[in-house]
Amino acid sequence: MFTRRRLMAGLGAAAALSHSAFASTPPTAETWVVPPEHQPKQVRFSGNVAANEIHVLPTRRQLFWTLSENEAMQYAVAIGTDDQYEPGTFFVGRKAEWPSWTPTRNMIRRFPEKYAQFRNGVPGGPDNPMGARALYLYNANGGDTLLRIHGTPHPWTIGQAASNGCVRMVNEHVTALYDQVPRGTRVVLHPR
Repeated sequence: MFTRRRLMAGLGAAAALSHSAFASTPPTAETWVVPPEHQPKQVRFSGNVAANEIHVLPTRRQLFWTLSENEAMQYAVAIGTDDQYEPGTFFVGRKAEWPSWTPTRNMIRRFPEKYAQFRNGVPGGPDNPMGARALYLYNANGGDTLLRIHGTPHPWTIGQAASNGCVRMVNEHVTALYDQVPRGTRVVLHPR
């Protein structure tokens, strides 16, 4: 049934689509605005999980920092593409502010045209792919897995499967998380 409400909703959706699809300039970290559905929020968390853990639910593209047995802070994230997402249980073995970044050998091998130019690394800063903060994920034996929870200079990728395996967050959100998460924190990247 055609109603005024449907017409207005359709016009609003068309306007939003035309603005995003045909915008003359691509977004930047300075001009992009976090949409309401990607804002952090405190939520009830059901499941048998302890407080002070990180849980990433890949199908929902959400990270949860558990505050108690049934409450958590929820953050929108980007995750690894289908073949790059690695589920498992890890722990935060290292933390860094404005970390440097070097692509892995595997990234350079798969996409040399994109990553070979950075084989010597990129210093930390606003344009660095790791963003403002990074939590380095280690395995139970204390080895660096090369997986990270980190910020991004491309926050519009949040909510997508867009990374080479790491979990990306909006810089402001990863900074807030970084300040709360100590080294040794358990991190679970749940299966798809």
